[in-house]
Amino acid sequence: MSVRNWELVGAPNARDLGGLPTTDGRRVRAGRLIRTPALGRLTDEDLPVLGGLGAACVVDLRDDSETSVAPPDRLVGAPRLVCLPVLDPAHPVFTYVSALLLGHDLGAYDELARQGTPAAMAAIYRWFVTGRAAREGFGRAVRLAADPANLPLLFHCAAGKDRTGWLAVVLLTALGVEEDAVRADYLRHNELTVSLREVLRDAMVRRRPELDPAAVEPVLEARPEYLDAAYDEVRRAHGTFDAYLADGLGITAEIRAALRTHLLE
Repeated sequence: MSVRNWELVGAPNARDLGGLPTTDGRRVRAGRLIRTPALGRLTDEDLPVLGGLGAACVVDLRDDSETSVAPPDRLVGAPRLVCLPVLDPAHPVFTYVSALLLGHDLGAYDELARQGTPAAMAAIYRWFVTGRAAREGFGRAVRLAADPANLPLLFHCAAGKDRTGWLAVVLLTALGVEEDAVRADYLRHNELTVSLREVLRDAMVRRRPELDPAAVEPVLEARPEYLDAAYDEVRRAHGTFDAYLADGLGITAEIRAALRTHLLE
């Protein structure tokens, strides 16, 4: 099996970040950084594929409140498991999106509903930049990726779209990957999950027939404006992405050098 030629039926948006180009003409090494959704829905046929990826470390960005109601990850071998919860269960936007996904009553979220689901998603992405749990989780994940003992590193959240997507942005930007390539990888989620999103949307509407499908789509999609919201927050809070990495996430020049040594070809 080629390190790039694989797919997971139960995790259709899983992918290797290898091959993406940097601004100085290098590329991300194949088979070093792997992004996926949660691995609890992998099929039996997926397990040999996962084993072939040889993950040394698996980073889970979910909170206990999420993992307790989800199927346990199906793993192969004995990778190091690191839980770095990037979630603020008290944040009204998180609880609103969670209520929407779970089909709970949305009566307590009238103001957020008036703002619209896209605005709620943009707020989450801004929190990725400034929220304490987000800065701690993303910062530690980057430091794990800089240690060759943790490579290949596989990282995921629930859907493998938002928290996983922003961590991919952080890692790739720290490596010097061109912004167009970073954005393109983020948006690949949509082309890889067309059928899955239809199934999820229909299931949510069946569970709550009064739910407007237009309110569901923004939660299931990766959208450029979400990424823009995070980038805008980086500029507002730190001025530059380099300053965000250093001051927001505690990523030193030595860590960035180690990332480039072990993750670029």
